[in-house]
Amino acid sequence: MAHFAIPSHIFIGNTALAEAMPYIKEWGGRAFIVTGKHVGKSPMMQQLKKALEGAQIPYYVFDGITGEPTDAMIETGLALYKKTGCQFVIGIGGGSPLDSAKAIAAMAVGDGKIADYNGKEMTGKTPGIVAIPTTSGTGSEATRFTIITDQDKDIKMLLKGDCLVPDIAVVNSDFTIDMPKSVTAATGLDALTHAVEAYTSKKASPLTDILAVDAVTKIMKYLPAVYANGYDAAAREEMSIAALEGGICINNSSVTLVHGMSRPIGALFHVPHGLSNAMLLKECLGFAMDGAWERFGALGRAIGAATDKDCDETAAKALLKEIEKLCQICEVPTLRDYGIEEDAFYPVIEKMAEDAVASGSPANTRKTVTKEDCMELYRKIYDGT
Repeated sequence: MAHFAIPSHIFIGNTALAEAMPYIKEWGGRAFIVTGKHVGKSPMMQQLKKALEGAQIPYYVFDGITGEPTDAMIETGLALYKKTGCQFVIGIGGGSPLDSAKAIAAMAVGDGKIADYNGKEMTGKTPGIVAIPTTSGTGSEATRFTIITDQDKDIKMLLKGDCLVPDIAVVNSDFTIDMPKSVTAATGLDALTHAVEAYTSKKASPLTDILAVDAVTKIMKYLPAVYANGYDAAAREEMSIAALEGGICINNSSVTLVHGMSRPIGALFHVPHGLSNAMLLKECLGFAMDGAWERFGALGRAIGAATDKDCDETAAKALLKEIEKLCQICEVPTLRDYGIEEDAFYPVIEKMAEDAVASGSPANTRKTVTKEDCMELYRKIYDGT
């Protein structure tokens, strides 16, 4: 890949918000804050409001992002953005508010409905976008992607465009301290998926390789620590950096099979994105490995699961075993244990496989992936075989 895109400004650490404010103030005008109900009432939101007030920046809070974002939520937010006369957007929260903020900003200068842009490149000069993550996983603070559910078609739309890359990313791990264990696990495993898929993608580059290896190494070490103790500040900081690295990686080298197959499960069965990724890791990575033994093997050595004396295949399989152990530590359920009934899942396997392939993500795998492959993997994942 010849092109490498990141936010214009990235601020990391417990003074990140204060350091970002002079840059935010340059935009002038009213800020449109996009968040959910929980974060909307949190100390993080109070810090943001205080910082904006201190910089004499008026704001309007839209806290209508409930669960994973839908086209209806974006339409509601867009109408309020225009009605309240705002000039730029701040997303604060997990991946859903951040994705929603990016979508609202893009549609503020776009025509038609957001569903019109599914599969197309979004363009145009958007209002300024500030992304403030309160989870460590999605990496949305650094990507040109946003995932929005089309409720009429029951699909998760992967919308993309350089205009969606936030102008400013504010990454303060203190904002992630009160994440519940389940969210810590799901978002952390999402970040791991980003890093592994970016490193093994056909679109990987020397720059993404460096960040991906560092992110995988950090997550394998620190996710068990923050899952056991959410108040481990040092581990939280490492996870926040790893999530940012993962976001930068997928922004530039994309995702592969896991994400392609994960989105349909989320759209049809409302499984949180990071959790559905985690459910698929064992089978999807196991399927992809023989197309990239060297790449998977390098990750196995990087995390210390194998040595230089081990061949690529041995090192790759050692990596997969460690990822399986991590999923067990994080108590990742099976699709069946999550409550998805067999008579609901099996009839939509073909549709999910078609949607997965149509997303384009499986094509980045260093191995040919067919609709039939996806169907077989869905069966294996559900049956646990």
